[in-house]
Parts: sequence; C-alpha cells; structure tokens
Amino acid sequence: MPLGCAVLTLLGTSWLSQQSAAVSHRQTNSPTFYKDVLPVLQEHCQSCHRPGEIAPMPFVTYQETRPWANAIREAVNQKKMPPWFADPRFGHFSNDPSLTPVQIQTISSWTEASAPAGNPKDAPPLRHWAKGWNIPQPDFVVEMPKPVSLPAKGAVEYTYEIVPTGFTQDRWVKMCEIRPSSRAHVHHAVVYIRPPQSGWLRLAPVGVPFTASSLKDANDRRDAQWTNSDILLVYAPGSSPDHWGRGMAKFVPAGSDLVFQMHYITNGHRATDQTKIGLVFAKTPPAQRVLTLQLTNDRFVIPPGVDNFRVEVHGTLPNNATLLSFFPHLHLRGKRFEYNIIHRDGQIEPLLRVNYNFYWQLSYRLAKPRFLKAGTELQAVAWYDNSRNNPHNPDPDAAVTWGDQTYDEMMVGFFDVAVPANTGKFQFFVRQPRK
Repeated sequence: MPLGCAVLTLLGTSWLSQQSAAVSHRQTNSPTFYKDVLPVLQEHCQSCHRPGEIAPMPFVTYQETRPWANAIREAVNQKKMPPWFADPRFGHFSNDPSLTPVQIQTISSWTEASAPAGNPKDAPPLRHWAKGWNIPQPDFVVEMPKPVSLPAKGAVEYTYEIVPTGFTQDRWVKMCEIRPSSRAHVHHAVVYIRPPQSGWLRLAPVGVPFTASSLKDANDRRDAQWTNSDILLVYAPGSSPDHWGRGMAKFVPAGSDLVFQMHYITNGHRATDQTKIGLVFAKTPPAQRVLTLQLTNDRFVIPPGVDNFRVEVHGTLPNNATLLSFFPHLHLRGKRFEYNIIHRDGQIEPLLRVNYNFYWQLSYRLAKPRFLKAGTELQAVAWYDNSRNNPHNPDPDAAVTWGDQTYDEMMVGFFDVAVPANTGKFQFFVRQPRK
C-alpha cells in the first residue's frame, strides 16, 4: 500500500474512532427513557396516554413509547401537547399540564440521541391508576340504565336520562368523573342534581332515554330546554374530572335523581352510548359547598364571513363567594374566550384568556382561589370566526345564532364558586341588603 494511502487510512480510522467516541459520550450523557423521560410522561401524559383512555396510543412502557419519539418531540416543542390554551400572562392554574423548558429539552435531547432506554432500575415506581378512571376508585357509580342508540348520520336532539341515586342520606361529593362509553359521539354532557322536592321534568320517564320533543307535557318540554337546577359536573372532549380542594364538596341531597343531559354528534358510524359517572364522597361534611354557575348570552347573530365577531355578557355576584375555576363552552366557530372582573372605576382585570379549541374543551382551576365580594361584576367575552379561513366552519355563508347543534353556536362561561356549606343555589341568589 502506498504511504499516502496508509496515512489516509490511519487518519480515517482515527477520525472514525473520535466520532464513535463522541457518539458514545453523547449517548452516555443523554437523557434516557427510564430515568428522565418516563417521569415526565407519568406526570403529564399518562392520564390520557394509557390503555383504555382517550389517546390513541399508550406511553406507559418503553416499547410503546419508542416508536413515537419523533412525534412526541415535535408535539412538545410546538406546545401542542399536553393540550393547554390559557394565555400565560393572565392567571395561574393548578391543573396546567404544560411542560417546563427543561422537560421539553429533556425529551428533545432524548430523541436526538436515538431515544435510548437506559437502565430499567432507574425507572420511577409505576403510577397507580384506578382501572377505568382518572379519579381514585369511586365510592359510588351511577350509570344510565338504558343505552342510547345513535344513528350514523344526521343531527341528534338533546337526549336526557333520569337516574335515581337511591341515596338514603345526604352526600357530599369530593370528586367526580363522567365516562361516556362512546366518547367519539359525545359533544358534551351536563349532569344535573334533581332533589326530591324539585318539580323539574316531573312527568318525564325515569330510567329511559328521552328528548324534549318526545315529552307529552308542555311544561316538561319547555323545562327540558332550560333549568336552574344545580349542576354536578360538565363534560366535554378533553375535560378532566372534578377534584375539589380541602374542605370543599358538592352537595347531593338524599333521594335525589341525577339527570344526564347528553349532546350527541354523528360520525358516519352507528353506535350506542351508556354514560356513567363515578363519585368519591367526602369523609366528613365540608365547610364550603361548591356551586357551578354560568354567564350565558343566547341573543346574538354572527354575520356570514366575519372572522372576529365579539359577544359578551355581564353578571354580578349577589353574595360573597370564592372563585375556583372556569369552563368556557363554544362550538365550531369559537375562537377566543375570556373572563374578567369589571371594577367600579371601569378598569378591566383579566382572569383567564383562552385560545379556544373545540376539540379540547378544558377546565381552568385557579392555583389560588380568589375571594370575591358581593356585587363583584364578572364579564365573559367570546370571539367567533365565521369566515372561510376557519377550517371547522360548517357554513361560512350562514348567519349563526344560538342553538343546540354544532352547526349552531353557544356562548356559555361556566365557573365554580365555593360558598358556606349551608348555602344552596337558590339561597345564594337571594341578594342580602347592604349594611
């Protein structure tokens, strides 16, 4: 071999050795799945990404996660996952699942190093999940007795099912979670508490699905469209279970019924749904009762083609309350939503601003609950995109008003407050004379 070739060969061998050493060094010092990535997945991802949950793939084991490494890196770098839509400039929220910059860099570095597994002994303990639930194993489960048959196509009228709880004593609910059996067909659901003395839907059937148009009594038909009954839980795609803080719970009187109000959508496939709700009871009576209230504007017309149409609503608190959380609800043209306090001098204090996503309707729980005095003015504001630039717009040439179906629109700003435990919803709205 000529000397020059020998020198080149030696140089090439030396360069390859250096590169191999560099790669080995990077791999040695790079994050590994068991030590660095799995703790992040357990804390931020596995509530959805585990068998039987809403995500299409689990991220529990290395074998399940490794094929998705590049997709995970892209999603977290673009902050698409975990889903969270609150503007970080306004408010701090206890259920914010967002990754820190360090966690995002950890996943990126792990992927760039070819997603090494590392030593299984470095893995944290497996996170315990109650089978079929994102809350601890429920103390009590209420399931719709009869499944609802859903067509492949067309609009489905709001469907109701009244389910007796059979409670022989008052119950305080600390945690609750709705589990539709056909999540792909549930646009949203509201579970109402109907106490024994309530006259709401009193002539409606119990234990079987029904719609407002199927009711024979005119009062029941009207009442199905609107109620002031207390709300146990609101569910929409992406929403998380309710878990109230220390000394707080929702109240279900003995002998109450739960009324499931289900808004179904069709997707080309016939199905049935038999939704259930799991309840975890407080061990002792709480000091505060949680009420779900709402700011609603149902008197709007969104013109065709408008890409930033604004709708607002105001309301004042009749009594002192502690503000806990928010749950904005719009339909396919929804673009943004915000909650504000309007101070007496006209100053607007933002509480929450959300870039709305119809397919991930989240609750936003204040990290530090906010005490609000009686007379505090709250404002909710929504913006809609009814233009052709909105890829989800059912018909940009249509003027849009309030309606039940997704091709209509809604404007509801649910929010939760804590009040003294002996204060019911009706008592809360009785304004006390100012001293």
